[in-house]
Amino acid sequence: MTRTPLLTSDSAACCWIPLFALRCETARRPELAALPVALVGSDDTRRVWQVSPLARHAGVKPGMTVSQAIGLCPALKLCEPDPVHYDAQFSRLLAALGQVSPVIEPAELGRAYVGTDGLEGLYGAPEKIVEAIQLRIVDCGLRIGNTGVESAIRNPQSAIRVGWGQGKFVTWVAATRARPGEAVIVQPGDEGTFLAAQPLAVLPLDPDTYRRLRQLGVRTLGALAALPEEAVVSQFGRAGRRLWRLAAGRIAEPVVGRVAPEPIVAALTFFSPVGERELLVHAIDKLIDRALGDPRRSGWRVQVVRVRAELEHAASWLAEATLKEPSADRERIAAPLKTQLERSPPAGAVERLVVEFTAFAAGTTELQLFARDAQAAARAGRRRALRTAAQEIKLRLKRSLLYHVIEVQPWSRLPERRYALIDYEP
Repeated sequence: MTRTPLLTSDSAACCWIPLFALRCETARRPELAALPVALVGSDDTRRVWQVSPLARHAGVKPGMTVSQAIGLCPALKLCEPDPVHYDAQFSRLLAALGQVSPVIEPAELGRAYVGTDGLEGLYGAPEKIVEAIQLRIVDCGLRIGNTGVESAIRNPQSAIRVGWGQGKFVTWVAATRARPGEAVIVQPGDEGTFLAAQPLAVLPLDPDTYRRLRQLGVRTLGALAALPEEAVVSQFGRAGRRLWRLAAGRIAEPVVGRVAPEPIVAALTFFSPVGERELLVHAIDKLIDRALGDPRRSGWRVQVVRVRAELEHAASWLAEATLKEPSADRERIAAPLKTQLERSPPAGAVERLVVEFTAFAAGTTELQLFARDAQAAARAGRRRALRTAAQEIKLRLKRSLLYHVIEVQPWSRLPERRYALIDYEP
């Protein structure tokens, strides 16, 4: 595992799929396309998270309690969240965009930026670059359904909107103004004219700042940019300066390519579905220990960790944490995951639990020194030999038959709860 320099790009394309999670549900369940649908939140199952246009027309809004939503729309179809599926679909989208440009920056679920510097030599004008992006998304087989009456099967990519311009903010605003399946291109030099007519809501505003600007009669970005910059700063501080410069088109934040190292994964399959929180906490600790023991982690500290669970009835649960201080200590890595587990536990019994380390930071000089000692080299050699033997077994038998028994719940009266089998990965 080595350091990789970050790639940046000033010109960019923003690919945006509104209601991404809900559209993933309607894509795999086309019968929902003609119904008022709401997706409940993964962190608070008592409230609705994303709402289809038909449900919104009936008065249902995101953030409402489930009882309020059903009271307004008795025919509302509620869907349990499946964050692992949504993440897999978004990863497929990022992989497709990565075939057009090496500079990809995911912003949120359903929205990503593509750096386009230097692509003119391959594709030509911005219109041709956008066309290449759209074609690559279609070719990747991504299934994104529609939440209205339009059939998801007939045109699965019709929800994708693209904006092109200089800097992430301009491209994001352009994507929000694009029609489904189309693109809006802002030519260099036209940023100020384009932004002037846009509503104030496109800025990253907190509710109090938005209310104060509305009280001052500011409705558009042009109206905000027409105010003296120092007057805005005196009212709203440093954040006000950034908002003013965004509105005036003075800031063009470049796209910063992500570094995606091969994750370190540890998985555990339970004999019978498990719902006890204490057992899940114990299993997370065991899986983190196992992942920390991977030789590829030697000399590196963990920066981003995630845990995903496959639940009964084809549901899932996902939690991710970015550590403020990268660490190789199990307790520090597990602490934010346990907090999320306590705050928003899985909605059902867990059949399979997976821990992944997805981002790393270089360790101290001492850590890297010890990682290269003779004992570490010997351990790495033994693991290579075991890995070769495991691959030969898998090639001969067409499947992996090697498992590792770990102690999970030794105090249980049920024998099948005391131990668990996990795939043996040398």
